[in-house]
Amino acid sequence: MAENGKINLLYVITKLELGGAQKHLLSLLQSLDANRFRLFLFTANRGELLDQVINIQGLKFYRCAFMDRPVNPIKDLLSFLLLCLFIKKNNIHIVHTHSSKAGILGRLAAKACRAKFIIHSVHGWSFNDYQIKCVSYLYVWLERFCARFTDRIVVFSEWDKHKGLARRIGNKEKYIFIRHGIAPDDFRSKSFRHKIRKDLGFSEDNPVIGSVACFKPQKAPLDFVKSAYLLKKIFPKIKFLMVGDGILGNKLVRLIRELDLSNDFVLTGWRRDVPLILSAIDIFALTSLWEGMPIAVLEAMAAGVPVVATDTGGIREVISENVNGFLVRPGDPQAFCDRIARLLEDDNLRESFVKKSGSIIKRPEFLAVNMLKETERIYLNCGSGVCCG
Repeated sequence: MAENGKINLLYVITKLELGGAQKHLLSLLQSLDANRFRLFLFTANRGELLDQVINIQGLKFYRCAFMDRPVNPIKDLLSFLLLCLFIKKNNIHIVHTHSSKAGILGRLAAKACRAKFIIHSVHGWSFNDYQIKCVSYLYVWLERFCARFTDRIVVFSEWDKHKGLARRIGNKEKYIFIRHGIAPDDFRSKSFRHKIRKDLGFSEDNPVIGSVACFKPQKAPLDFVKSAYLLKKIFPKIKFLMVGDGILGNKLVRLIRELDLSNDFVLTGWRRDVPLILSAIDIFALTSLWEGMPIAVLEAMAAGVPVVATDTGGIREVISENVNGFLVRPGDPQAFCDRIARLLEDDNLRESFVKKSGSIIKRPEFLAVNMLKETERIYLNCGSGVCCG
């Protein structure tokens, strides 16, 4: 054991940007019991959340210059070797990986260094139906291989559990299902609505459709813009807000210009005040092609904003079609337009969706304190093995 009988716990994540996996990890780092754990972090040397990590008392972290998402054999090998050195130097007992690239490299390094326990959280699998078949199969094979020596696989949706088991990634005894937790007090921001809308350039008679997502192929942000073009023909005063950034950012801006929507869009880049931003919008839209359990949808529900999202991944576990939101097939901007238009034209329907979503998101399983408790339980169960090891 580490000094003072604490468990040495290492988190590995590819990059600390403002995504769902990163927000989840940050909440754990800020909340875990410092009397039980010594916390370590291995990540890339760039990311919007790095300054928050630096301020976490007692956390020891390594910023790796070679850790990046794209596959690069040389950089990946160097990241692996540095990870091994970090694990050995700090006598790490439990390695907990998050995100796909870090999930592979981190678990391989943990196995090579004989860490006592290896845990991986699935924030959406690395493979999907939109990949080239050989690439998808390679990722499935890598997940199967790493699952052999992974002690626990944490999933945040039943969808990801079933998807993993259907592809023979581990066995069901290894899977632990925990809902991502929301802190309700963070989303009581309706009193700021007027000020935030004014700051963003919206008037009270502007219906505002918003999205919070990385500008990458998975999230299909161009579909959001195409839906906006269709909606603008029906609602001349409508405005659109997109929070995020990414590799499709330039294409996104070009499409907005081509469709003559520049005066109707506000692109904020990454923001850390998402609860405040959500208070300013009237409908939340997520156009993803594939998902696990998108935290942005849970946050919109907590903020009292009706949701229109693609019917993919675990979204059906929190949004029921025409009950507390609308679900449309991926890649269909017209369907998005139709559902958003219906909501904008029916105040009672919007209120009904918000009320029903609110009753779901307030369940104990969706509370941040429950997520922390269930995660600590995994560590302590593993820790009992460390003590005996």
